[in-house]
Amino acid sequence: MKKSTIAAQMYTFREQAQTEKDLASTFARLKEIGYEAVQVSGIGPIDHRTVKKLADQNGLAICATHIPFDRLTGELEAVAEQHKLWDCKYVGLGMAPESYRTSEEGYRKFAQEASEIGLRLKRDYGLQFVYHNHQVEFEKFGGRTGMDILLEESDPEGFGFELDMYWVQAGGGDPAQWAHKVEGRMQVVHLKDMEIVDGKPVFAEIGQGNMNTPAIIEACRATGVEWYVVEQDICRRDPFESVTMSLDYLHQYLEREKTL
Repeated sequence: MKKSTIAAQMYTFREQAQTEKDLASTFARLKEIGYEAVQVSGIGPIDHRTVKKLADQNGLAICATHIPFDRLTGELEAVAEQHKLWDCKYVGLGMAPESYRTSEEGYRKFAQEASEIGLRLKRDYGLQFVYHNHQVEFEKFGGRTGMDILLEESDPEGFGFELDMYWVQAGGGDPAQWAHKVEGRMQVVHLKDMEIVDGKPVFAEIGQGNMNTPAIIEACRATGVEWYVVEQDICRRDPFESVTMSLDYLHQYLEREKTL
């Protein structure tokens, strides 16, 4: 992890990025805070060329995306052109459609279909498909979790992972252990924290909750992660303040390392 490889997930700013004007303002604020990259997800229907122009104007790389599954199945060439325009290698999917998530056979079918999409992206366009989990993939079917099925039944060349470490923990998994499980297949990771408030788990800024972030970072480093994406699904303060706190923690972590 380096400062230049820490990105902000735009889903955190979905309410502040629905128009071109608001996206420009959001990009500018993220750059001012200290981010050098973003993941595009949850923004409004803004022309792809405009998104690229605004990112370039603010010195922000687009490291990854989340793309609807129906676009991956029906508009793959257009999806590839969009990513090429953005100089973005990683084509992300936020979650498998619900119909695949109700049985072992469903997960196996999804792993196979997504692998085929990923292999086409890699073979024809030089791009990489990555799958983002929530906690639902940790439900067990026949002794295996949905995540286990995805890992074991997918093609390693076509099917990459974008582990969301909050949701791994929420599902009962060990985030650092899962980073090692997907070694060589995860170049993008989602970082956030989990805090307990009134007896319930809530999203928290990195370093403010109970997750073992140092162990997660070291596991990601050891397994070849390229991009560390800060995300907070729900913020209990201004989202720009939240991502500032998370970035400050990660920068302080890097500074502490220099003294060891």
